[in-house]
Amino acid sequence: MSDQLWAPWRIGFITGAEVPPATASQPQPRWLPGADKDCFLCRGAAQASATAADQLVTDRHNLVVRRTDLSVVVLNRYPYNNGHLLVAPRRHVARLDELTDEEHLDLMRASARLCSVLESQMKAEGFNIGLNLGRVAGAGVPGHLHWHIVPRWRGDTNFMPALASVRVIPQSLEALFDLLTEALKNSSD
Repeated sequence: MSDQLWAPWRIGFITGAEVPPATASQPQPRWLPGADKDCFLCRGAAQASATAADQLVTDRHNLVVRRTDLSVVVLNRYPYNNGHLLVAPRRHVARLDELTDEEHLDLMRASARLCSVLESQMKAEGFNIGLNLGRVAGAGVPGHLHWHIVPRWRGDTNFMPALASVRVIPQSLEALFDLLTEALKNSSD
């Protein structure tokens, strides 16, 4: 007899339905020029069409925890570890040499800021930060650059990955969204 680990958030990845369907009450996004409407990062980079309340609804739906004029930070819907974030330019670009100097700086500042928040709010002790350039290098979204920020803790590699090729994520995406958006709202950039 084997034990089962229930992970319902993974079904979207398996079936290819990456984002829950929008509701009728959800505001229509204002897409950026050059956005790919099938790209979840472009969807996260888009602005809600009306009020701050609309933006919060849209951001919660798209798991956006931070947005600047040049970058967007999104919770990874299929995390490697608790707190796994994606930091991306708002523009739909695939190559590092397509970024402006301002975008490079903003992306690195966003990464540094989020590492600080993850340290203070989740007591992260270290990070894996990486970028996959091109499909052959493992990029799941090769058309839109994004950096992975994966928080790490001493001893976070337990027996599950070694014995069952399974990772255990102890926090829901909704709880993580609330934690990070509240921390970012209450701190200065």
